Amino acid sequence: MAEIKITLIGFKCERCNHEWVPRNKKEKPAVCPKCKSPYWNKPRKKKNTKKV
Repeated sequence: MAEIKITLIGFKCERCNHEWVPRNKKEKPAVCPKCKSPYWNKPRKKKNTKKV
């Protein structure tokens, strides 16, 4: 048996860094399958921790 490299296109959650290959490649997922966040494709906004 020979070894081969297989490359798949998948998604990565910006919130929990979970990576997965979707079952349906035609549609974007609604939520992350691990953390269930609907904002999986948007990075978290940083809080303004400016002290005066």
